[in-house]
Amino acid sequence: MIGVLNKNKFQFGFLASVFIFSIGFAVYTEDFYLTAIPFIILLFYMGWQHPNFLFFLLLLALPFSFEYNFSSTLGTDLPDEPLMILVSILFLFLGIYSKKIISKNILSHPLLILLFISIVWSVVAVVFSSEKLISVKYLLAKSWYIGAFVLAPIIVFRKKENIKLAAVILSGSLLLIAVIALLRHSFNWFRFQNINEAVSPFFRNHVSYSAMLVCVIPIFYAFYQLNKKRKNKNLIKAAILILLIALFFSYARGAWLALVAGAITYWLIKKKFLVITYFSTIIITISFLFWIKNEDRYLQFANDYKTTIFHKDFGKHLIATYQLKDVSTAERFYRWIAGVRMIKDNWLTGYGPNTFYYNYKSYAIPTFKTWVSKNEDRSTVHNYFLLTAIESGIPGLFFLLLLLGAMLYYAQAIYHQAKDSFYKMASMTIGVIISMITVVNFLSDLIETDKIGSLFFLCLSTLIVIDINSRKSSKSFSPYIESIS
Repeated sequence: MIGVLNKNKFQFGFLASVFIFSIGFAVYTEDFYLTAIPFIILLFYMGWQHPNFLFFLLLLALPFSFEYNFSSTLGTDLPDEPLMILVSILFLFLGIYSKKIISKNILSHPLLILLFISIVWSVVAVVFSSEKLISVKYLLAKSWYIGAFVLAPIIVFRKKENIKLAAVILSGSLLLIAVIALLRHSFNWFRFQNINEAVSPFFRNHVSYSAMLVCVIPIFYAFYQLNKKRKNKNLIKAAILILLIALFFSYARGAWLALVAGAITYWLIKKKFLVITYFSTIIITISFLFWIKNEDRYLQFANDYKTTIFHKDFGKHLIATYQLKDVSTAERFYRWIAGVRMIKDNWLTGYGPNTFYYNYKSYAIPTFKTWVSKNEDRSTVHNYFLLTAIESGIPGLFFLLLLLGAMLYYAQAIYHQAKDSFYKMASMTIGVIISMITVVNFLSDLIETDKIGSLFFLCLSTLIVIDINSRKSSKSFSPYIESIS
């Protein structure tokens, strides 16, 4: 007992000393961010004692996080990015501390191997980058995404209950954001021009908001299918209705399309057609690109600079979209064409991660120029697959498509092979979410963002877990991981 008290006194004294030192040093240097040091240490210590706590805290924080710029060149997402770093470091230390925490089964899983190959190629792309410092920063950021949303879940999800809890925390958190956004939006009569204001500061714009929103709808549908109590089912129905209303008033065409794609994916998985459809879509897309590039057919879709505008009325916005007079659609053509032309000059290793902005303007065709082509916010090509080919070369795109195909394959295979109803529903949900992420990233580039990137990697790690556990579900313990002592 005395030993415990002495230990507690030592811990309190140590943290108090660090806190006082941090306050004094912060005042001396006028850098008040240093006052966060003792709280970070305390959070890490708590996470070491209860590793699941820190991971679940990260999931809770994801929808509520916002962009914060320390300077014109340094920005982050608070509080989730610091939490990602803490979670990554914590679970890396846990892996080193207990080397048997992850067995060879998990390390040799095909999905993890494909992810590793993709990361290795990213390193190669960084080495040959046109802007090495920027690309190195990207690689560092990607490392804690992998640590927080691949390594940590593989350890935390050793129990089925933890997967359920993670889904409840993440989806419940976003449901609360949707309610807040709807209430704020209602004060402006749900007008299209006010949607970005309604979702700030939690989301940069309605595109990222709607992308995350549409991805949690399948999770609530899974809750509905797995729940047997009528009262709970009614509550889940109400939650789904709120999310659908929020999705409608997000005014995001890509997310609406993703919802339709998700429903189609549900049917394709049941009929075992998902993987065939995926690779057929790739072949059709590549064939279309060759056709539209041949004889410069794409020039027929050039916009009129004077009539390409942004409409505040959503009805006019939709009409302008299919007439190619909507500025966002027209600007996509401008950047896509520039991006495709970039590939031929650096098809093997690409220009380097996060370097599109610094290289694309000399490849752009003035015929497709719009009044926003100055690109003052330094946004990218608005197509993640094209962006990958530009920044990591054709091999980078190949590895990405292969990884996506493998994830869809496992989602379909687990659904048809698993005997456990929870694992069947989980694999179906993941397959639907992956297809939705694929669709929204065809019109945007969101996998590198904290909101959608986290979901993508969580889907990957959860697939690995349920694939291995569903094969051994008859045993009372997880087949690939030992309990944390």
